[in-house]
Amino acid sequence: MQPTVRVQTDDFDAAAETRLITERDKNIGAVVAFTGLCRDDGGTLAALELEHYPGMAEAEITRIAMLAMERFDLLGLTAIHRHGKIATGENIVLVIAASSHRQAAFDGANFVMDYLKTSAPFWKKEHHKDGMAGDWVAAKVADDTAKDRWR
Repeated sequence: MQPTVRVQTDDFDAAAETRLITERDKNIGAVVAFTGLCRDDGGTLAALELEHYPGMAEAEITRIAMLAMERFDLLGLTAIHRHGKIATGENIVLVIAASSHRQAAFDGANFVMDYLKTSAPFWKKEHHKDGMAGDWVAAKVADDTAKDRWR
């Protein structure tokens, strides 16, 4: 089974995406869904602007998803990442991992998120409530550390 991978500007419906996975395979006994939201960073952030490398982003997410499916014996996996200007409170990323048992689903979703944060070619720029454009968000050492646990 191939994972579902999309990079899009439009919002997504996590419940509908979960139904799509679970309807395909009655051997699924566990589903873990992670939705990442644009947070209001201490009351100053209005939005994040996400840019990506078209074609390369989809290829890298697919590579990561295939690794997760194989490593954790997943029965289904969906990874959706939005780009464009995303207001606080809106969805940014969705990862759904489905397996026969819960631990594989949890591990698969964590694995994909840890790699998405560090390996997928996305860049985030802050837009503040005062109308000022902020800085590009720097990579975090904690994200690299989280990814390293999977080696």
